[in-house]
Amino acid sequence: MELENIPQLRASDADRDRVAEVLGEALSEGRLTPEEHSERLDHLYAAKTYAELEPLTSDLPRPRVSLTKESAALPPPVRGSDTIHCLFSAAERKGRWLVDPLTTVNCYFGGVELDFRTAVLTQREVVVDVSCAFGGVDITVPPGVRVENGITAVLGGVDTPEEETLDPQAPVIRLTGHVLLGGVTVKRKLTREQRREQRAARRAARRSGYSG
Repeated sequence: MELENIPQLRASDADRDRVAEVLGEALSEGRLTPEEHSERLDHLYAAKTYAELEPLTSDLPRPRVSLTKESAALPPPVRGSDTIHCLFSAAERKGRWLVDPLTTVNCYFGGVELDFRTAVLTQREVVVDVSCAFGGVDITVPPGVRVENGITAVLGGVDTPEEETLDPQAPVIRLTGHVLLGGVTVKRKLTREQRREQRAARRAARRSGYSG
């Protein structure tokens, strides 16, 4: 089974572009009101999985946007070791990387950066087990992903953002392990390209007669 055919896996920027085009056409044809169009755009750029994108065009009287058949054109995710060691150094995982069910992070006197915004999860819930002393782990996640913290911190701390989704099917990143004289920081944000697309979509909506 191809990973991109699993509904809970991550959608690409190209998938969002195709959905945005259909929504824009529906607005220009009067099939959506400006308010409906704006609301769907909000959902579009907060969505992270194929399952979240599909309903946005399912009620429009046109063939539904396929969110799976073209995803084979995307480069395959890069698979590295499921264990990251950092001793008096730095390490990072960014881009389209494959996230194993369990990723172990050992960080001593150094720093580790994990960016999940364009990563591909092998399953809906993954675990990041952290062992950190005199160092720091920075984690970036996209909107729509839940982060559940189970890390024990001694003379250190774990900083996580407020949860923004109650969807029981939302992807979950579960943090476990311990921190000694160090810290784990989790931030939630869009990629630079996604923010640029969001601004462009809002400008297009305003040009179509919706002032926000």
